[in-house]
Amino acid sequence: MNLGELASRLGAELRGDPSLEVTGVKGIEEAGPTEVTFVANPRYAGLARKTRAAAILVEPDFPEIDAPTLRLKNPYLAFSRTLALFYQAPVYAPGIHPTAVIDPTADIGEGAHIGAYVVVGPGVSLGPDATLLAHVVLYPGVKAGARFFAHAHAVVREACILGDNVTLENGAIIGADGFGFAKNEDGHWEKIPQSGPVHLGNRVDVQANACIDRATVGVTEIGDGSKVDNLVQVGHGSRVGQNTLICAQTGLAGSSVIGSNAILAGQAGVAGHCTLGDGVILTAQSAVSHDIPAGKVISGSPGFDNRVWLRAVAIFQRLPELLKRLDRVEKGLAARPSSGSSAGEEEYRK
Repeated sequence: MNLGELASRLGAELRGDPSLEVTGVKGIEEAGPTEVTFVANPRYAGLARKTRAAAILVEPDFPEIDAPTLRLKNPYLAFSRTLALFYQAPVYAPGIHPTAVIDPTADIGEGAHIGAYVVVGPGVSLGPDATLLAHVVLYPGVKAGARFFAHAHAVVREACILGDNVTLENGAIIGADGFGFAKNEDGHWEKIPQSGPVHLGNRVDVQANACIDRATVGVTEIGDGSKVDNLVQVGHGSRVGQNTLICAQTGLAGSSVIGSNAILAGQAGVAGHCTLGDGVILTAQSAVSHDIPAGKVISGSPGFDNRVWLRAVAIFQRLPELLKRLDRVEKGLAARPSSGSSAGEEEYRK
C-alpha cells in the first residue's frame, strides 16, 4: 500500500510523496523506512524529527518536519485503524468440532465456529457468527447476540445475557457466584444464594481472567461499549454504565454503581454500595468509600480531589526537610533570650 492510498482510507491530509510504499506499523522509535508510526502525546514530538519512519500520523496543527505526515484529528485512533489494515487476526471457519458437547435444546445461529471440547448447555441461544474456541463453557440458559467471540477457557454461567459483538478473552468468567455469606446462629458462614444473572451490553470486551459476579438478587450489569481489563473483579449486583473503562486489577465491591464514560485506572478500588457519577476518573491505585459526583478526578487512598492530592503529594515529599526545619525552630524557641528576636524566629523567617 502506498501513502496516497493510506491517506485516502484514513481521510487524512498527506504532506509527502503519495507513491511511497508502506508495509507495516511500528512505534516511533522502532519504525523503519517502510513503516508508519504516530505521535499523539506531545512528549514524543521531538522523536518525530529523528524517526526513520516512512510517515507519521499527527494532528492537523503539528509542526512541519522532514518526514511525510498524515494529518488528522485523532492520530491514535488512526494508528489503530492503520494497524488493522496490515494485521489480520485468525479467521475461524464455520463448523462444529467433533469433541464439542452441545445440548440438543441449544439454538446455535448460522455461521458459528464451535471449537474442541466446547460445552454448550441446555437452552443456550447463540446469535449468528459466534466463535467459541477450545474449552469454552456456556451454562444452561445463556443468551448471546450476534458475533459473540469467546477465547479459550472463557466461561459464562447460567442464565447470563450477552449483547451483540461481545468478546471474552481467555479465562474470563461471567456470572460466577458473588461473594455472599451470612453468619448463622452457630457462628458459621452460611452461603447466600446468588440468583441474579449478569447482563453484558453490546460491544462489551472482558479481558483475560476478569471476573464479573452474578447478583444475589436482580442483575449485575455492564453497559454498552464498556471495557473490562485483565484481572478485574466486578462484585455482585454492581452496575456499570456505557463506554466506561475498568483497568487492570481494579475491584468493585458488591452493589457498586459506576456511571457512563468513567475511567477506573489500574488497581483502583470502590467500596460496596458507592456511586460514581458519569465521567468520573479514578487514577491508579485510588480507592473510594463514598459517592463521587459526576466529572470528578479522584486520587489517593482514601481518595480525594486530584488537584488537592497533587499538592499533598508535593508536600509529602518535603516532609523530612520540613521536619528538620520545625525541629530547629522548636530548639530556637526553647533557647529564646529574654529580649530581641530568637534564633527560632530567625529560622521561621527563612
